[in-house]
Amino acid sequence: MAAQDVLGQTARLASSSALLQVLFRVVTFGLNAFTLRYLSRELIGVVNVRLTLLYSTVGFLAREAFRRACLSGSTKRNWTKTINLLWLTVPLGVFWSLILGLVWLYLLEVPDPSVVPHYQAGVVAFGLSAIIELLGEPFWVLAQAHLFVRLKVIAESLSVVSKCILTVTLVILYPHWGLYIFSLAQLLYVSVLVACYVIYFMMFLGSPEATKKSFPVARVKALLPSFVEDETFVNWKEARLTWSFFKQSFLKQILTEGERYMMTFLNVLNFADQGVYDIVNNLGSLVARFIFLPIEESFYVFFAKVLERGKTVKDQKQDDVAMAANVLELLLKFVLLIGLTITVFGYAYSQLALDIYGGSMLSSGTGPDLLRCYSLYVLFLAVNGVTECFTFALMCKEEVDRYNFVMLALSFIFLCISYFLTHWYGSVGFILANCFNMGIRIAHSTHYIYHYFRESTHRPLTGLLPSPALLLVYIISAVVTAFSEVFFCCDKGWMARLIHISMGALCLAATLVTMFCTETKLIHFVRSQ
Repeated sequence: MAAQDVLGQTARLASSSALLQVLFRVVTFGLNAFTLRYLSRELIGVVNVRLTLLYSTVGFLAREAFRRACLSGSTKRNWTKTINLLWLTVPLGVFWSLILGLVWLYLLEVPDPSVVPHYQAGVVAFGLSAIIELLGEPFWVLAQAHLFVRLKVIAESLSVVSKCILTVTLVILYPHWGLYIFSLAQLLYVSVLVACYVIYFMMFLGSPEATKKSFPVARVKALLPSFVEDETFVNWKEARLTWSFFKQSFLKQILTEGERYMMTFLNVLNFADQGVYDIVNNLGSLVARFIFLPIEESFYVFFAKVLERGKTVKDQKQDDVAMAANVLELLLKFVLLIGLTITVFGYAYSQLALDIYGGSMLSSGTGPDLLRCYSLYVLFLAVNGVTECFTFALMCKEEVDRYNFVMLALSFIFLCISYFLTHWYGSVGFILANCFNMGIRIAHSTHYIYHYFRESTHRPLTGLLPSPALLLVYIISAVVTAFSEVFFCCDKGWMARLIHISMGALCLAATLVTMFCTETKLIHFVRSQ
């Protein structure tokens, strides 16, 4: 497949994934607002922090390394061995579910049954849901590697909608069921997700469309583990790369979900405060993650296909190097401008957003400061996602192993900083520690990118430099909206609030106009791809 075709399909995949993330976040956003009126903050804290952490940890440890290794390189490979390797995620998931399930049941603080009933059933259900989802891993990787955009959109949309309908129905009819509600909804979510992938491939394989595309798997039976005579069960090169990524994924999970591990294992916040933190966290990431995460996932595939892992820039096809450098530069500029916009306007509108969403329960106390810090954190998230997606797509096994040592040291430093900052600043300390963590990771990735392109004429890191005119407009907007918040928000009535919103709208309009005038290359890229 030509690099230009890969770019077009990757862009469509990222766009569709972004729309999915919009759906997920909007649904979660609305679901939290709804459940706040029926359920306690403690129950929401246990579900959204502790049980979701169990589910995400099992999934991450069991499959993340396999995904990265099996999506690297060309789609022309021995898919029988790759599929065999991917099925190893299931026993690995069972192992992690059992180990972590016992920890969650017997080593962690158990919530008060009168406030959070059926905790044990919730742990079993969320651990089981992670295993069920792993049954669809070979199907997911095949779909992602061949850029099946519609399949992902339909499967994840149906599963989210099903989960939400069941949750809302049970919350209204049986609010006393407690964690049974979220356990059943989670099991339905993963069951629908896996069923969609399995049914699609049962219909697709052997069809004229599959034959026309020369799809590498001919029968559904080929998607099951199988032995090939006189050949190894798995591709050992992929297996070794998986092991390297596994060591890295273990550390990356600590860094990604560090604050939740701190809450869960060190009890630095009670369950009610954890619930508020999670609600603010969902609100803060509503805009950020539905754009940045799909870009990271989709363009990791693009860079891994266009450039060959482990080769220097001189040994690559120069046309592909030029395209990859150009795409990397424009992606960095794109996410940087989104991050700057959220940081600038998020500071002045955090308290208003929380007041509208959850009333005084969220807008008083540390809620506004937490969301303001999260607005800054979004900027770090934006840059880190793109720089790491390029770095991980190009690193050879030895470089991945060296990076694991960096991650190990960073994990220890991050946990120490989180612990102390949380004791000093409460939940805000988690966000500050995450900013430090992301800053170090960005520094490592940009260092790798700089050295990778050093022997070429391409300088993709210039994408991190916005135009001076646009930077000036951002500064003016930050000052104007900050003064507007002081004078018009948020206890002076709705008329004052409308004035505050109008000031922000004018500043945002000026920012967008300046962006269209100064960043013409980026605008053309977004429109064309």
